Amino acid sequence: MELNLFSFITQMVVLIVVLGAVHQPMGRYLAATFTSRKHLAAERGLYKLSGIDAQADQHWKVYVRSLMVFSVASILVVFAGLLLQGVLPFSQGLGAVDPWVAINTAVSFVTNTNWQTYVPETTLGFGAQMGLLAVQNFLSAAVGLAVVVALIRGLVRSETANVGNFWVDLTRGTFRILLPLSIIAAVVLIITGVIQNWGGTDIHTLVSGAQQTVPGGPVASQEAIKELGTNGGGYFNANSAHPFENPTAFSSLFEVFLILLIPFSLPAMYGRMVGDKRQGYTLLTVMVAFWLISTTLMTWAVATFSGTGTSVAEGFEQRFGIAPSTVFASATTLTSTGAVNVAHDSLPPLAGGLAMLNMMLGEVAPGGVGSGLYGLLMLALVAVFIGGLMVGRTPEFLGKKIGASQMKLVAIYILVTPVAALVGTSITVAIPSLAANAPAVGPHGFSEILYAFTSTANNNGSAFGGITTSGPGLATLTAVVMFVGRFLPIILVLALAGSLGRQRRVPDTAGTLATHGPLFAILLGGVSLLVTALTYFPALALGPAAEGLIK
Repeated sequence: MELNLFSFITQMVVLIVVLGAVHQPMGRYLAATFTSRKHLAAERGLYKLSGIDAQADQHWKVYVRSLMVFSVASILVVFAGLLLQGVLPFSQGLGAVDPWVAINTAVSFVTNTNWQTYVPETTLGFGAQMGLLAVQNFLSAAVGLAVVVALIRGLVRSETANVGNFWVDLTRGTFRILLPLSIIAAVVLIITGVIQNWGGTDIHTLVSGAQQTVPGGPVASQEAIKELGTNGGGYFNANSAHPFENPTAFSSLFEVFLILLIPFSLPAMYGRMVGDKRQGYTLLTVMVAFWLISTTLMTWAVATFSGTGTSVAEGFEQRFGIAPSTVFASATTLTSTGAVNVAHDSLPPLAGGLAMLNMMLGEVAPGGVGSGLYGLLMLALVAVFIGGLMVGRTPEFLGKKIGASQMKLVAIYILVTPVAALVGTSITVAIPSLAANAPAVGPHGFSEILYAFTSTANNNGSAFGGITTSGPGLATLTAVVMFVGRFLPIILVLALAGSLGRQRRVPDTAGTLATHGPLFAILLGGVSLLVTALTYFPALALGPAAEGLIK
């Protein structure tokens, strides 16, 4: 399989033009959604029914409690629903899900990871797919939006630790943003050929006499929010490589557009909410630069691959070719999506390592819905702190002083994900019964394990296909890593929002480091790479780098 350079350039140009065209309008709408003082009639009815005071402005600790209570309750509901699948409507005759798989799946979808340690089309009926998992696709993405909006409020407010109302932010993110966009996206996907029916599974006898199983289901509606919410869980086991989820080259490119739409629009929202569009443009520049470099390098790594003993055609979608596969793989690992239209285990070693590196960067280019922007803002505070040290003055960010207490929160935030990923990898490698779940040996076996925990810790959900995590050991360990990787950083972000919000804004002076423009963009990009190098490169050297040198 050879690279079609024209196809690659065309796809990238189309994405840049279309995303550039919707960036500001979408950012404007996002900002208006979260700054509006008006509640829709349906929202008011929901608040009244739920006993929610929509006018309450929550202290950051109350915001955290609300978010955690909601998320833990969601895990319990999904877990119970999967165990009781046999009595759910539209179960298609499928019974209870294995308890270890059920708890792993519940944590996975509530944390926006969508790690799937089961075969969806043979494990889950319509009721579980739509009533449990699809609902969490909306809600987990809305939680990410709520957290980044709370952080921005902490940056712009003065002398208050209140960061908004979690229930209002959750409701608006779901009903004003994700739901209407998903309806539009689902219609477009149906037009491209993605199936949407209640047909279930049919068995057809071919002319040759062989029998073929043809699955059906409400796929387009779930495919839309799967990509828009940077969720990634496939309706079918083959995910977006399945022709019923992704039938054409156009649908493949459209799904990449859906993945990148909200994350690339959030910097415009940020610029409007802080009152300085230049701030948003600077963050967007860093995101786009990483995205372009990563996608180009991954395409090059696949196109130049030779001599590994494994054909580059293996695991690649033959309908599309190299370019659509690498564009998709780069987008899905640079965000928290985890959807795949190519088997990542079949990527050449250096391309597979790059997929891991994309996640190790914190998925900030552009990252998941909400999580990418707040992750990049945390790195921006590190860049500001380093800049302040270089010029010998107290670092400031948008008029807020960045002192020891703020940097402690940022430092812990930066350490949480790599610690979770590397500790999970170490435990698995050290225990033979767990390591045996990765059947490959040598550097590639280590890469499978490292990829799994990098993915779960960063709430991505994609995997090197060789590893099995359905047993009690890895099901539990990956669930813990997903939970810690999602909620501990969120708590730290909200604590930082409260800390910054309590401060009084100080005016800029001649010595204030400008946090917009090319200089700061370069500093921020360099800090992002440096943090990744210090934490992950030794592990990458043992896995994909070593495998690439051996091959």
